[in-house]
Amino acid sequence: MNRYEIRLLQQMRSLPSVTITMPTHRTSPDNKQDPIRLKNLITEATNRLLKDFSKRDVELLLSRLSATADALDHEYNLDGLAIFVNRDFSRVYRLPFKLKERVVVDDQFHTRDLVFAMNRSPRYWVLVLSEKPTRLYEAVRSDLDEVTEGAFPMKYSGPGAELPLPGGFGIEPTIKLDRYHEAFFREVDREFDRVTKHDPAPLVLVGVTYYLSTFNKVATKNDLLAEIRGNYDKLNTHQLGELVWQHAEPGFQKRSEQALLALDAAVGARSYASTIGEVWRFAREGRVATLLVEENFHVPARLSDDGMNIQLADRPEDLTVMDDATDFVVEETLLKGGRVVFVADGALAQHSHIAAILRY
Repeated sequence: MNRYEIRLLQQMRSLPSVTITMPTHRTSPDNKQDPIRLKNLITEATNRLLKDFSKRDVELLLSRLSATADALDHEYNLDGLAIFVNRDFSRVYRLPFKLKERVVVDDQFHTRDLVFAMNRSPRYWVLVLSEKPTRLYEAVRSDLDEVTEGAFPMKYSGPGAELPLPGGFGIEPTIKLDRYHEAFFREVDREFDRVTKHDPAPLVLVGVTYYLSTFNKVATKNDLLAEIRGNYDKLNTHQLGELVWQHAEPGFQKRSEQALLALDAAVGARSYASTIGEVWRFAREGRVATLLVEENFHVPARLSDDGMNIQLADRPEDLTVMDDATDFVVEETLLKGGRVVFVADGALAQHSHIAAILRY
């Protein structure tokens, strides 16, 4: 799941719409309880639907919900499960982070728990460069999920692969092959930009030195987190994920350190904001270039009637109160094209745990 998919879910309107989220388990025997817990949640959703709607009105939805649950193989569970069902649509996501156990029946899908979990997880893209084939993965920590959208995986089938190099004697084959590879990796870069344009995240490149240098020669500007040199085509997804995270994790740490240095410079230039209320106002105006948030900073709050101000709340159980206003600011920053960097707890103590570097 990526932010683009979440936005599509948020745009759907159909009464009733059912959202079920729950924590799950990756291994036995813990995952044996997952189908039982899911069955209980489906029973809860069914009872709510039959209480508020006629059986005829929800018959199709209930059938779709039951079929969706029956098709799940819990041997492949990760850390969280999210199910979205209405009369015309159903979707299941296995996710590499914990979710609250929740059933929501409304006129739209409940996505806040997913947004919160995604914002707090180190997400990035992994592009494994190869002739056969180049693969793209969406990554959270060491968990990789292969992207099969668009042209991915992309296999080079030009001259030098399945076809002989043209030109015959007297033609330098290495120069010609370089040009064909450049054209292939230029197409890989275009497809990567197209697939990820709605969900910008840093990139880890994997490949032998020749492929990396060829790709970097033709690629447009990418937010590069790390490069891993070598041929890892024979690794399975789990092994590749473990390898990639070893390089991505220090890359995220370095970004945090660089962001803090940039914030110090912004403070000196008076182009910064502190406290969640002040940061929210600038985020709403699209002026936040980089948002810095302490990893475990959470604060319940409510929006003012005009949406301009965030007001801290003492009673997080109230329906008008957001569980975590920090998450709200993060989403607004990303929506307006800003970066978000999480830093260690205490690093922003003098800024009330959240700060922004402003564009102007």
